[in-house]
Amino acid sequence: MTSDPLRRPGAPVGHPRPTRAELAAAADRTIPDVLAPGLAVLFVGINPGLWSAATGWHFARPGNRFWPALHLGGFTPRLLHPSEQDELPALGLGITNMAARASARADELSAAELLDGARILTDKVTRYQPRWVAVVGVTAYRIGFGRSKATFGPQPEPLAGARLWVLPNPSGLNAHFTSATLGAAFAGLHAAAF
Repeated sequence: MTSDPLRRPGAPVGHPRPTRAELAAAADRTIPDVLAPGLAVLFVGINPGLWSAATGWHFARPGNRFWPALHLGGFTPRLLHPSEQDELPALGLGITNMAARASARADELSAAELLDGARILTDKVTRYQPRWVAVVGVTAYRIGFGRSKATFGPQPEPLAGARLWVLPNPSGLNAHFTSATLGAAFAGLHAAAF
């Protein structure tokens, strides 16, 4: 059996898994952003999943490869658990979402929610002034910003003065990207941003 460098270990002791009832109750909740002025990179997820809404941690569902890709891409000195998200601003990093409400799957969002989310994101970028904005999910970016032909990587247009980059969705449901290609995509942004 081959070792997967993006496989995240289980939650640390003291962080129990949400129950089915807690996950069901998390639908439509929101979670706070991890933001500070002047970040190097603001990562933008599509929307919180139920696991994230139940725990209050971004990209929290086991099988989501955001945290391992962040580490493999060179952004963090070690693999962080989602519960350690508040360590990101000290590293020049932050997290927000295109759409605030939690859902079981990103495809449950309407185009109107993504369009509204893009406007809200633009306001956040104007206020917090990160150097780079990295949207984690090309389809959400295409819909929210009306860029139907957008591809992964750097985008030609800025967002409220920030450089813009589109990364693959690290969800375990996104089988188009392997551990190696996700890590390489994040590393490309790291090389440009630092």
